Amino acid sequence: MKKSRAAVALSGGIDSGIAASTLKEQGFEVMGFFMRLNPDFKEAEEKARGIASVLNIPFFVFDLRKEFKERIIKQFLEELKKGITPNPCVFCNEQIKFGLFSEKVKRFKPDFIATGHYARIKKKGKKIKLLQAKDKTRDQTYFLWRLNQKKLNKVLFPLGNLLKENIKREAQKKNFPVFPYSESQEICFIPEKLEQFLKKNLRTKKGKIVNEKGKVLGEHQGLWFYTIGQRKGIGLAGGPYYVVRKNYKSNVLIVSKDENLLFQKRIELKKVNWLRKVNLPLKVKAKIRYGQKEAPARVYSKSKKLILEFEKDQRAITPGQSAVFYQKGELLGGGIIR
Repeated sequence: MKKSRAAVALSGGIDSGIAASTLKEQGFEVMGFFMRLNPDFKEAEEKARGIASVLNIPFFVFDLRKEFKERIIKQFLEELKKGITPNPCVFCNEQIKFGLFSEKVKRFKPDFIATGHYARIKKKGKKIKLLQAKDKTRDQTYFLWRLNQKKLNKVLFPLGNLLKENIKREAQKKNFPVFPYSESQEICFIPEKLEQFLKKNLRTKKGKIVNEKGKVLGEHQGLWFYTIGQRKGIGLAGGPYYVVRKNYKSNVLIVSKDENLLFQKRIELKKVNWLRKVNLPLKVKAKIRYGQKEAPARVYSKSKKLILEFEKDQRAITPGQSAVFYQKGELLGGGIIR
């Protein structure tokens, strides 16, 4: 009987390495692929090559630096300039890992593509559910809300039922060439501090810092250096002050000593994507940032706009970030906060 063939995206880390190893142990014919996305790719590529060697699987490299720069990095900077705080990982998953990568591997005729994401897939007839990982502390479904049924039909998430501590142990047992081990950076294409990256790419654009009543308190260096809810690094005496709003038209940063101004329940969403058909209004558990616990909410349509309304106030709702919706551990969809 012919084995099913799986094309595994190897990043050079232990997660994707164990994903490949798990599939091989399950009887798949496994091929490893490394994507060059950043200028600083050499060390990760060597680690990925080493993992493929340990597992005795074929190894291939795709150079996607040009596409990644155009579709992800450039877009990230453009969004920041417009006054919103984007989440590049969400769009990288949609456009690169489950988009361009899927297209590139077609010539190898895989039955599935696989990654080291912590998520689970459950197939029921022709319908596919995307479920949270068993290891809730590592669950990455938050970054996968832009996928669809067609893409999920060809995807495997071998780590969905595994715990991180066991994965580390397994990687050491197999002598993967990835130790000493460090966790992935929050944004993979920013090796330095975010502030340094922004200074280099967007420079400074000074403007006024005012309080909620319009009183001028000081000067900011550029609105993209600040996030909603930020307390440290504003540079004002007599605080603490919190960033409560950014006015890009007048280049003004609005701050307040009143932290209560950061709380609200109701959010308008754009670019909404549903992973399967739903009927509105809908009761869900939702979250507005990765690492946050889901909170009870309701999704409904009003004047052709999609609204997410929480039962309790949420802190520092940030335009550009993703809001995602769950029911009983299933990711239903998400949208971008307006």
